[in-house]
Amino acid sequence: MDWTRPIDAYCERLGPGLWAEPVNALTNLAFLLAALWSWSRLRDRSRGTGIGLGTGQLLAAVLFVIGLGSGLFHTLANSWSSLADTLPILAFILIYIFAATRDFLERPVWLAGLIAAAFLPFAALTAPLFAKLPLYGVSAPYLPVPLLIAIYAGLLRHWKPQTSRGLFIGAGLLMLSLTFRSADELICRQTAGIGTHFIWHLLNAVMLAWMIETWARHQALHVLAGKARGR
Repeated sequence: MDWTRPIDAYCERLGPGLWAEPVNALTNLAFLLAALWSWSRLRDRSRGTGIGLGTGQLLAAVLFVIGLGSGLFHTLANSWSSLADTLPILAFILIYIFAATRDFLERPVWLAGLIAAAFLPFAALTAPLFAKLPLYGVSAPYLPVPLLIAIYAGLLRHWKPQTSRGLFIGAGLLMLSLTFRSADELICRQTAGIGTHFIWHLLNAVMLAWMIETWARHQALHVLAGKARGR
């Protein structure tokens, strides 16, 4: 495989140049800012409650790497930078599934690990079905994620309604951002050759920070409630 093979996958890119996607490249700063905001929120909440938020800090660190990887891809636009773009996203998904299963559903660590690993065959089975959808087909690899978030939200609806609401909001934000990702080439001419992929960056940065915030709020609410019951 040629790891330096150029990739032209977005409306804005018209050639192999380093700054052929200036808007797509620069909007990756949103991921970096979202990661720093999440880290700061987690630090302050940990100081205020005394609970451990290491998993959230790990997610914030991965979110920062997502911004770096996506920035590489939208400047270098080749095969190896494509992996730098997608692998951190996959890492975030797997870590979050593990944390959601362990903390939201209160399942043991070994089961949380198995369910996180099961995301890979789940995505492999469902993505081809999503690929047949109008508009969203180009984003088929991502569509199993909002479906899974909605499933978790449904499971928690009566048990932990606040966390459930947070997850439903996250699924909605992700679907909105995927709409702009999917429409990039379709309305390329109408956007003067800029496309809409950059809006996916902005909304997705907000969504990922919100998902970290949802996890942190759950921990603060339910861990402290558990401590209070144990007194």
